[in-house]
Parts: sequence; C-alpha cells; structure tokens
Amino acid sequence: MSTKVDPINEMNIIGAGTVVEGKIRSQGSVRVDGKLIGEITASESLAIGTTGEIEGNVTAKNVTVGGKVRGTINASEKIVFDGKSVIRGDIRATRLIIDEGSIFDGKVSMTEKSQSFEVRH
Repeated sequence: MSTKVDPINEMNIIGAGTVVEGKIRSQGSVRVDGKLIGEITASESLAIGTTGEIEGNVTAKNVTVGGKVRGTINASEKIVFDGKSVIRGDIRATRLIIDEGSIFDGKVSMTEKSQSFEVRH
C-alpha cells in the first residue's frame, strides 16, 4: 500500500537551534524557527517564528514574520508583521498588516490588485 504525499499541503520546518545556508524551495508551506542564511521560496505560506531569523530574500504567497528578516520580502498576497518582529529590507505585497511593536526599516510596494494597509494596536 503506497501513500501519496501532496507537496502543496506539506509543512516544512526549520527548527530552533538549526542553521541552514543556501537556497530553499518548497511547493508547500515552510516554518522557520531557526536561522536561514540564503534565499527561501515557498509556493504557499512562510511563517517565521519568534526565534526565527532569515538573512536573505523571501518569496511566498503569504508571509508571517514573528522573528527577524534582513532582506527583501515578496508576497503575492499578504504580509503580516507580528508584535515583536524586526524587518530590515524592502517588501512587496497586495495586503500588509503591521502589529504594534514591530520594527520595520525599508520601503513598501503594494500591487494594484487590492491595496489595503492595516496597523493593529
């Protein structure tokens, strides 16, 4: 009996205490709780946990940042910056949500599809 795995529904995890150098590409979703030095592309969602850190460019459908990112973030749909996130780099998204307490240093470019911006208190 063989089990078929759907890569789009798969969640790939880089655990806390793990350091990865290089390029990561996933047809599914990725969660980073460790450190990535390089580039990451996820066809679905990318979540950077509070202990997560990325030094490099990020591309995904939806991106949620709870930790640190130093690099460009491209999201075809939505970017969410949680309260303790630190982002240093330019971002591009259709929708952007920034929680109070986030630190963001960069430029924002929003596509014409649906421009919405929300700051949560």
